[in-house]
Amino acid sequence: MRIAETFYSIQGEGMLAGVPSTFIRTSGCPLSCRWCDTPYALRAQDGEGMTVPQIVEAIGAWPTRHVVITGGEPMIQPEVVELTEVLAGRGLHITIETAGTVFRAVRCDLMSVSPKLSNSTPVDDARRAAEHEAHRLDVECLGRLISAYDYQLKFVVQSAEDLVEVDRVWTQLGRPDPTRVLLMPEGTDRRTLRARARWLVALCKERGFRYGPRLHVELYGRRRGV
Repeated sequence: MRIAETFYSIQGEGMLAGVPSTFIRTSGCPLSCRWCDTPYALRAQDGEGMTVPQIVEAIGAWPTRHVVITGGEPMIQPEVVELTEVLAGRGLHITIETAGTVFRAVRCDLMSVSPKLSNSTPVDDARRAAEHEAHRLDVECLGRLISAYDYQLKFVVQSAEDLVEVDRVWTQLGRPDPTRVLLMPEGTDRRTLRARARWLVALCKERGFRYGPRLHVELYGRRRGV
């Protein structure tokens, strides 16, 4: 597998926010989100080649049973199935963070799916924008993932207008449990997150969705390995 980094921190997002967790960040992603906060994990060639045993050994020293496999896009890695089997065999709780455009039969305790809205489409490169727009959302794959696994749906929101898309995707998926739908403010600094949180919380209250904090940004800013 191509690995950008492994580290020990707290989960910053979702229903397990605040839980000490080991992170395995894979390299390589088929999308090009313009606000991506981990650009160093976009290209597979920038990651380190590691075998599943090497990855398991690398995270073995950290004192937690929660493991988060993230990216990049971990579901494009063929070895992710084997990795999850080994981690599950050790009794670890596995969260997979994915955009929801690829399905693999992984072992997973929490499928953390982040469907990409149009606010993610790059604006500075027409070719990349067209490719991203063509692949950023796969409602059929999203439906398979939330049917097969315990899940959460996380939407990155920049403006109140984004809620039109959120509502549309939620409806296309059959309006799943709104308490499993999290709206997170887009931003890579505390000031931006807090400004957007003020109106985003109100929208969550209107619809019954959860507000999703981004604790790692609040605590550490835009840094790697946290």
